[in-house]
Amino acid sequence: MIVYCNNQVLADNVKIADTFFSRLKGLMGKKSLADGEGLLLTRCSAIHCFFMRITIDAIYLSAQMTVLGKETIPPWKVGKHFKKTANVLELAAGSANVAIGDKLQIDEN
Repeated sequence: MIVYCNNQVLADNVKIADTFFSRLKGLMGKKSLADGEGLLLTRCSAIHCFFMRITIDAIYLSAQMTVLGKETIPPWKVGKHFKKTANVLELAAGSANVAIGDKLQIDEN
């Protein structure tokens, strides 16, 4: 899946975590994230980085995929709570080039 922001590719290798177990596993076990790689957690309002090995950028999204907040989270930390979060996009640290209010588009090719 490809995720766009302001008609620019934000990430071009995004997987979806849309079940309880896929959201639970998340990025645990990953030793790194390549450029453009990420994970979209659907129906998810908060995240943590317990048992993770890498620092990530988290983009908190509304049900309409509008950016509500973003942060960089190191392993073994809990993410912030952003009101009305419905989905969270996890990307490699330093790659969340979005602003609050931006709307993301998804191409599920």
